[in-house]
Amino acid sequence: MLHAAIYRAEPGSIIVAQGGDNDYALAGGNVCAVAQKRGVVAFVLDGVIRDVAESRARRFPVFARGVMPFPGARDAVGVLNGPIRCGRVDVRPGDIVVADEEGIVVVPSARPDEVLKAAQARAAKDEAQTLEEWEAAHRARVEEILRKKRLSE
Repeated sequence: MLHAAIYRAEPGSIIVAQGGDNDYALAGGNVCAVAQKRGVVAFVLDGVIRDVAESRARRFPVFARGVMPFPGARDAVGVLNGPIRCGRVDVRPGDIVVADEEGIVVVPSARPDEVLKAAQARAAKDEAQTLEEWEAAHRARVEEILRKKRLSE
């Protein structure tokens, strides 16, 4: 269904796909190249990918669980343009997907303002905290866990 999604996706789309078998890649270099050519801006895959160097060279972002050199079958039937589960998160068409090398966030399409405000508040709080303040709070949490487990000094 990932392959079908490429031909149905609007330019500017991020395709999010739920994989089933991590022994076989959901897509490779040519599939990524065709998706990019058609205006898809990224893949987020709950599965594995191949030909990573080709995708990097084309500057086509692919976020996947891992890499596998074996291509998968193209005849598996699944959900197309409907709700799926990717990385233990429910994803629906129209949701906003933000990804970088440290992680992926799926923002429900009905809550972008709420999520943006919460993210901005968290970023402001983090920016205002010194490393010394963070370390003191972190150490207190660690010590509390150790006390609860009766492992403290």
